[in-house]
Amino acid sequence: MKYILMMNAPRAGWEGLLKWPKEDLRAHMDFMKTFTKGLADAGKLAGAEGLDVPAQAKMVRSGKNGRPVTDGVFAETKEFLAGYWIVDCRDAGAGL
Repeated sequence: MKYILMMNAPRAGWEGLLKWPKEDLRAHMDFMKTFTKGLADAGKLAGAEGLDVPAQAKMVRSGKNGRPVTDGVFAETKEFLAGYWIVDCRDAGAGL
């Protein structure tokens, strides 16, 4: 069974992440790399991606006659999807 692990971040003030001290940003990136490697080494990683910043995000949906319509990202939410991992596990209780 495949599951998605979503990394959400606050949409308001996300630019503050760019002002983190270098050592904090490095620790955060090291954690994500280690986490991803652990999933891959365990044979549970089916895919993963980091996504672009909210200002670049678009939602694409089907409009009239099946033509794509693009809007800004999920205006009704206070968060944005910063990235995700797709894991393949026996069940939700199988652990990561």
